[in-house]
Amino acid sequence: MDYIFVLLSIVLAVLFVGGGLLVSRLVAPHHPGALKNAPYECGEKVFGSAHVQFNVGYYLFGLLFLVFDVEAAFLYPWAVVFREVGIAGLIEAGIFILVLVVGLVYAWRKGALEWV
Repeated sequence: MDYIFVLLSIVLAVLFVGGGLLVSRLVAPHHPGALKNAPYECGEKVFGSAHVQFNVGYYLFGLLFLVFDVEAAFLYPWAVVFREVGIAGLIEAGIFILVLVVGLVYAWRKGALEWV
């Protein structure tokens, strides 16, 4: 009986999204053309291929930022309940930070933090 509300919420969500897409398809004007289908880049005419190879270092730098940013966010709930978790929580947080530091040192030694 409890899951009926979850099912009802899912059905309503699907109906709202599907209804919105259907109404926009029926109501919105659709006049395709060569000028409309051309890519727009701030008023500049497009030249060359859109496929450009980027240095993988940019992706590594971004992924490392995301990893350490999310891990820092995991420390916030621990800091909120620091007094309740006691010494066991302190040891677990220390191990967690140690793993992060080992990962940071590894990335640093591999040169992933060098900006090109």
